[in-house]
Amino acid sequence: MTVGFIGCGNMGGALAKAISTNKQIKVYISDNNEAKAKTFAEEIGAEATSNSDVASLSDFLFIGVKPSYVKSVADEIRDNVREGAVIVSMAAGVATDKLTAYFGEDKHIIRIMPNTPVKVGCGMTTWCTNGNVEPSNEDKFIAIMAPTGRLDKIPEALIDAACSVAGCGPAFVYMFIEALADGAVKCGLPREKALIYAAETVKGAAETVIATGEHPEALKDAVCSPGGSTIEGVAALERGGFRSATISAVEKAFEKNKKLG
Repeated sequence: MTVGFIGCGNMGGALAKAISTNKQIKVYISDNNEAKAKTFAEEIGAEATSNSDVASLSDFLFIGVKPSYVKSVADEIRDNVREGAVIVSMAAGVATDKLTAYFGEDKHIIRIMPNTPVKVGCGMTTWCTNGNVEPSNEDKFIAIMAPTGRLDKIPEALIDAACSVAGCGPAFVYMFIEALADGAVKCGLPREKALIYAAETVKGAAETVIATGEHPEALKDAVCSPGGSTIEGVAALERGGFRSATISAVEKAFEKNKKLG
């Protein structure tokens, strides 16, 4: 199995790093910054080459460039794409009908919306296809992506909304972790410990939601003893508009996602 990446920025690089852990997969990489591509390829055990070579060598070809550059990349490599290859685009806002128009009506195309935690195997990736991808190739895609975390195939109409929470969400969560740590530092805890405690708390709370299937509200209530310290903190978050600000952040991201591409 050969997998290629055109573009090894934050997202493309994160996916390439995770996928390259499967030593049965040969990974090829290209980037506008050739020196960067070579260094990164050496780091993960891949091979750096040109865009056209990546296209011709790859069974699964990941397009990791910015949305505004997808068409120019397609124009460059369209004739080099291996017959029967699956093209996987991670460009936000670029729908499968556009990708099909760019690469060819007969091309097998998967559109994905991953997030940066894929690089540590804890990502959340939603995906859909243009209808040309055979079930056997969908199975291969799932196997290739296994080291990146969880995958969920959804209707394309939901992709932009999914990206607004799963794709953009890590940034919001990092801000929350930083704020938790800042609060702890203000209370006298050393910065190093505050960051670890905050990150582990968020990780544990997230795992609890997934493992138990309980609604977050019920889990929150279980921590809030009557007249206790936690409910005082919850009240402070409510006064600060925590929920409203979070909802607005996702909504604004969604609005922007619809304008991309």
